[in-house]
Amino acid sequence: MRYSATKLRQNLYNILDRVIETGEVVEIERKGHVLSISPEKPVSKWDRIEAHQTINGDPEDIVSIDWSDQWGAGEGL
Repeated sequence: MRYSATKLRQNLYNILDRVIETGEVVEIERKGHVLSISPEKPVSKWDRIEAHQTINGDPEDIVSIDWSDQWGAGEGL
């Protein structure tokens, strides 16, 4: 992502937080020069993965679950 120096000044903390959280390098353009802001250590993409609910156990156990009360079975048929 590239910003002007003015845009950087207006959003400095948000831009710095984004660099820290994502590891994304930000370029700043000033007087015909391009400067970069980057984290000291690259952020691993594995560190940024969001946790999701998962099923721990045998997937075959799901097959035998009776979901009819959740789906409103028989309604509108």
